[in-house]
Amino acid sequence: MALPKLGYPTYELELPSTGKTVKYRPFLVKEEKVLLLALESQDEKQVINAVKDLIKNCVISRIKVEDLPSFDLEYIFLKIRAASIGETIVMNVTCLDDNETGVEAVININEVEIFKPEGHNKKLMFDDESGIVMRYPSMKQFVEREFLQKELKTEEVYEFIANSIDQIFQGEEVYDSSTTTKKEFREFVDSLTTKQFEKIQQFYATAPRLSHTFTVVNPNTGKDSEYTIEGLQNFFA
Repeated sequence: MALPKLGYPTYELELPSTGKTVKYRPFLVKEEKVLLLALESQDEKQVINAVKDLIKNCVISRIKVEDLPSFDLEYIFLKIRAASIGETIVMNVTCLDDNETGVEAVININEVEIFKPEGHNKKLMFDDESGIVMRYPSMKQFVEREFLQKELKTEEVYEFIANSIDQIFQGEEVYDSSTTTKKEFREFVDSLTTKQFEKIQQFYATAPRLSHTFTVVNPNTGKDSEYTIEGLQNFFA
């Protein structure tokens, strides 16, 4: 006699990038196992495939996860994990007023949102008529940063930036991947002035990200301490 198949709950979230409603479900034991085995192996290809497959399997709505910006992927993975393991996490923090009293902070994952800094824009102007349009990190880069915690070497940083340029424009002329090679994008990055390059750095510094602010009370002094945590890994450290 065949064993019964248990159902699972479904949930909804709004993609931070577009506001589109997406349905998702908790991950299954077999899906978590694949991810854990991939993380243990530290094999980059295995981890990327495991994370991608987990998100694709758990997101019921028809979306192409490979095309989502990294902060959407962070948000989706956090929500899937909350639905699968639990909606609260406990963090140990040290009170700021005396820098010695440790307390536990209970964080409701459903209260964690994507922080979008004011003035952030993918379109960067270098002068009155020329500039670039940037792309957010891809699925591969999201996995490398959040799951493999891969640190980029200096040469890799410039390569990463070159690969993240969606368009270069000057007046009515537009140069994108259909007309421009990766080598040309890289040469363009190398030709930027320091001030122009700083605008790209600012794009990453102000990019939307998971963020949550919470307050704890020092049981010895009664004083409040406020903390802000950002980035997917910091919610599970």
